Amino acid sequence: MITRLPAAALAAASALTLLSTATAAHATPVKGAPELTHNALYKTAKLPKVGCALKKGTTAASTRKYVTTLVGCLNKAWKPAIKDFTPVEVQFKESGDKSSCSTGLEVSGSFSEICATAIRVRLADDWIKAKDDRKVFTSVVRTWGGVVTGQTGIGRAWWALENGAVETVMNEHNRRYYLQLDCFFGVSAKSLGRVVKDWKPVLGIPDIWKNRFHGKTANRLTWVRAGYETGGPKACNTWKASSAKVA
Repeated sequence: MITRLPAAALAAASALTLLSTATAAHATPVKGAPELTHNALYKTAKLPKVGCALKKGTTAASTRKYVTTLVGCLNKAWKPAIKDFTPVEVQFKESGDKSSCSTGLEVSGSFSEICATAIRVRLADDWIKAKDDRKVFTSVVRTWGGVVTGQTGIGRAWWALENGAVETVMNEHNRRYYLQLDCFFGVSAKSLGRVVKDWKPVLGIPDIWKNRFHGKTANRLTWVRAGYETGGPKACNTWKASSAKVA
């Protein structure tokens, strides 16, 4: 059996599982998985513009307020696009609690992740004392992509994809998933009125685990820009894209 690596962005799975092998793998682009290729989410051409007054100070209290406000704005932005949408709450971990529910790792700095149906955040000095909000904004909005995949069935469908015990097939499935999260990030940023002129520093902010499935930088830029320029998840169907576009 092939084990999928831990994924902080996946809302559909709160713990590591093993993916059972099947007799045949899905062809690429993915076929036979309508929740991935023809999800109702893609009918939304554009998210509404949400006025999101974000102001990050350099105290723990102001940073908590920033994160709470940001998640509230994301709830408003994505609610019209997701059927039976359930608002997501933020849970703040104790400062000494470094454990990650999604990876099983101990993380020394700040991070956000999905635990069950909530976004759980640990605040440390790297976010609290930062004068700009790039890292906290990027982490929380990237994590939010897992909310989208979790509430639309995309996460479950990705987790259940057959790979025929072929590692190259599994790797491409994973890249399709994470490149879609990049696209959702662009969609969220546009809806919230975030001005981004250079995406490379944003994409360069690492995950809390060594994710090797992001794909080539050029492809990541293509997908995040597609989400940002269109402002809607209609542009984010990585599952029907050619293999070259998800390499």
